[in-house]
Amino acid sequence: MNEQIRILQLIDSLQVGGAEVLAVNIANALSNEGVESHLCVTRNEGPLKEYIEPAVQYLFLKRKKTVDIKSIYKLKNYIKYNNISIIHAHSTSYFLAICVKFIYPKLKIIWHDHYGKSELLKNTSRLSIQFLSFLFSGVLSVNLKLFEWSKKYLVVKRVFFLKNFPVFMDLKRTTVLKGAKRNRIVHVAGFRKQKDHLTLLNAFKIILNQEPTSSLHLIGKVYKGIYSDSIKTFISDHNLSKYVFLYDVRSDIKNILDQADIGVLSSDSEGLPISLLEYGLAKLPVVVTNVGDCAAVVTNKQVVVPPKRSDKLADAIVCLIKDQELRDKVAFDLHAEVLKNYAIENSIKKIIKIYTTLI
Repeated sequence: MNEQIRILQLIDSLQVGGAEVLAVNIANALSNEGVESHLCVTRNEGPLKEYIEPAVQYLFLKRKKTVDIKSIYKLKNYIKYNNISIIHAHSTSYFLAICVKFIYPKLKIIWHDHYGKSELLKNTSRLSIQFLSFLFSGVLSVNLKLFEWSKKYLVVKRVFFLKNFPVFMDLKRTTVLKGAKRNRIVHVAGFRKQKDHLTLLNAFKIILNQEPTSSLHLIGKVYKGIYSDSIKTFISDHNLSKYVFLYDVRSDIKNILDQADIGVLSSDSEGLPISLLEYGLAKLPVVVTNVGDCAAVVTNKQVVVPPKRSDKLADAIVCLIKDQELRDKVAFDLHAEVLKNYAIENSIKKIIKIYTTLI
């Protein structure tokens, strides 16, 4: 049956982000399961390109604008030539998929909703998606809030809850963490406002007063703009440059986590962050904010704190630093949870089953 399935993953870029990583991982995993797997990038390539498996057929559209007629017809012709029946559109790429469907009606679209601000969703959120959702054959939601929102507000019959899953694509040992080798706190997230680095930095100031050998390592894309500038300014103004280190985008995440002592996420909103699952896969103890599905993954509530509370965040991290037994338990429980409920094998089987119901 798998050999009869021809699926195209559609994503806007190959920069390192949760949706992008998942699109590549799904494309690779499908090819390993005997599915004819395609991956199309609409706007920008990036570091993830080198991790696409040779068996995955690849297309880059170089799309320049929202309604790009050349890109629409190029994708339509590619789909028709390769007899692809389903586009699996991730995040904002759904719009291009819909444009193609207008000129190639037999095409079916599954939209994968990775929306990271699930706490903020209301009935008036994302009106364009609601209006166009009758063109979807199915929706995949990465957490329960998104799942319930889609069932209530989208005009689509099939809505599925599909958990994210972690995969370490790059096993090289390239990055060397700076500073002292003990009490290394790592934060893996792009420099976007919802990741709330400033609450983490305020918490880290508190931590330093109690545990002066600690260091903070910020891994993720440093975007140009006011938010990234505010983080750099905070570090400079508070004389933290000897303790806080910025690394920008890194792909050897397993290697980085192997050098760390504690993983942290300080977001004020989330869906289901891949980085949290990666922490678990690497057997790293964590402190996370209670947003999205983070609390569903981290079962020990001592290390789940309210968002935007630097004092609570600092207290939980200091507890882990001081209590080796707690650190070991949090790491063990998270690792077990990820292996049991967020394994790639389970997710891929579910995805293939969903595809077969639509063909």
